[in-house]
Amino acid sequence: MKKVAAELSASPLPAVGGAGVDVRTRDRVAQLLLENGAATAAELGGTLGLSPAAIRRHLDAMHADGLIECRDRPSRVQRGRGRPAKAFELTDAGRAAGGPHTYDDLARDALRWIAQHGGTGAVNAFLAEQVAGLETRARAAMADAGDEPLARAEALAGALSAEGYAAGATAIASGGQLCQHHCPVAHVAAEFPQLCEAETQVISRLVGTHVQRLATIANGDGVCTTYIPDPRRATPESVRTYS
Repeated sequence: MKKVAAELSASPLPAVGGAGVDVRTRDRVAQLLLENGAATAAELGGTLGLSPAAIRRHLDAMHADGLIECRDRPSRVQRGRGRPAKAFELTDAGRAAGGPHTYDDLARDALRWIAQHGGTGAVNAFLAEQVAGLETRARAAMADAGDEPLARAEALAGALSAEGYAAGATAIASGGQLCQHHCPVAHVAAEFPQLCEAETQVISRLVGTHVQRLATIANGDGVCTTYIPDPRRATPESVRTYS
């Protein structure tokens, strides 16, 4: 993507304060665009206190991820021969990404209510039902993957990526690893680890072998990592389990 020249508008954006100072820069950029509809790089950088190079780096990354788009900003003032001002707007994907925390809060409140009124068993049953849909969709996507666990893991990674998990599968000396670089439900799973357990059981059924979860984003790790042992070379006891 070509970097867009920053141009300052006459109407400054409102400053971000309160809880906004605690979120990541790109979340703050998205929030400003959500509130204001569109803004130039200079407006965003000025509001957030970022240099032109810094704000362009974030905008380039968000554009590459399909979260924003860039358009010429109409002007009522006659401009010279220079390029028209470029304004950034959220795409549909960017607007959808701006609301997960609200849904997270609602999901956590619902699970707390279920736990209070139905107990742990009710929570587990609810979460198992929730991941059942994911399992059905992933199984359909893996229909032609064959029976070999690592091949199925690669197919599963593709299916999970389509669900927003940014997953990949790699072979290691004693088997394979399924890595999920994003977790759409990490905030909920941090409070209700049963969600990770239910997801791990789904992975095990889909790849057709025992698996072990080594790390989770919900627990503060950078990547959700699931070990898939090669039945010919390893046993479950040969790998330290995640706790």
